[in-house]
Amino acid sequence: MTEKKVIQVQNLSKMYKLYEKPSDRLKEALGFSKKKRYKEHYALQNVSFDVKEGECVGIIGVNGSGKSTVLKIITGVLHPTEGEVRVDGRISALLELGAGFNMEYSGLENVYLNGTMIGFTKEEIDSRLSDILAFADIGDFIHQPVKTYSSGMFVRLAFAVAINIDPEILIVDEALSVGDVFFQAKCFHKFDEFKKQGKTILIVSHDLSSIAKYCDRVLLLHRGELLDQGTPKAMIDLYKQLLVGQEPVKQRTGEPGVSGGEAVSVAAPGEKDDWRAGFSVNPNVLEYGEKQAQIRSFVVLDEKGNQSNAIEKGSTFQIKVRIHFNEDVQDPISTYTFKNIQGTAITGTNTMFEGVHIDHSRAGDEVIVTFTQQMNLQGGEYLLSFGCTGYRDGEFTVYHRLYDACNLSVVSTKNTVGFYDMFSKITVEDV
Repeated sequence: MTEKKVIQVQNLSKMYKLYEKPSDRLKEALGFSKKKRYKEHYALQNVSFDVKEGECVGIIGVNGSGKSTVLKIITGVLHPTEGEVRVDGRISALLELGAGFNMEYSGLENVYLNGTMIGFTKEEIDSRLSDILAFADIGDFIHQPVKTYSSGMFVRLAFAVAINIDPEILIVDEALSVGDVFFQAKCFHKFDEFKKQGKTILIVSHDLSSIAKYCDRVLLLHRGELLDQGTPKAMIDLYKQLLVGQEPVKQRTGEPGVSGGEAVSVAAPGEKDDWRAGFSVNPNVLEYGEKQAQIRSFVVLDEKGNQSNAIEKGSTFQIKVRIHFNEDVQDPISTYTFKNIQGTAITGTNTMFEGVHIDHSRAGDEVIVTFTQQMNLQGGEYLLSFGCTGYRDGEFTVYHRLYDACNLSVVSTKNTVGFYDMFSKITVEDV
């Protein structure tokens, strides 16, 4: 990856005028009113960032945070109210369905329309046509008006055009979530090819697994502002806090864009806590929540009942969590999640999924929740997170969460494909 900046966004703002009724808009347009009849809504406010050549950068944020607006301004679909965008390279963009396509034209006519808009000649589009049609794989529908297409067919054609016109910068919005699972797999295979070729990718997605897997860096937008930027794992952790209405708490890891935070208040080993004495925990664990219920301690026990940060694949092990209730909590839920070191959630469960009710959850009560299961994950390093959640007045509430509270090494003499082992039994018979 070079240090060349192919996208530079400086102090970008986009303001929309919101009118209470259409007549107010008309009066202002005709100059009949000197009074301001609109409210200012900033979809983006003073956003600045750079994207380097060869980077894959993700943009995440809750709905309405300004993600798609940024992409539309970079691609020239929208004009900013303030600020500047500089792009050095040929962009191919796949935004929301319909962007850049004429609904009355056939799919084939739209291929040539999009290619011409990018700056290709008819001969150059001709040379790429077979690859576009093969990737889209929509058959004779290529000759039908795109207004007759299903959303899946539409995104197939749009992505096929976007990736086969030799872009230097590929920009993708949420459109890929429309395609079927096989098409999505084919698209992400193309992402891998693009990354290996050193091309630049800017992607907006709610698919956090894809963000964690493909992105080198992630931008977190919130209410039109750039809240933070850094590694996929760190930004996904902050984003998950926003999803449950929490003010983000940053880890103390020393990595770019991540700082501050408080040390977790997990009880130290003592008379009531000997079952986790000596167990290794993360000194920079990220915690948040309203703490009506509080996770006081946790531990992993191997098949012999010993505290351990290393578990043998195929063995039975336990996860134990001690929860103290500072207030009366109705129907609390105890959870755990395994993530890989890139931050992708691999597996996990909770007491609600397993049909187990926590009976004693009044103020002052304390319980130990024990999960007993077989270790089927592949050998490697994992991070374990814990939570105590529930529903208060019908609203999902996080009482206490500990992200990446401890590491767990899975020891294995045989690894198969993927994240976990099916433990297949194989027989071979002569025919």
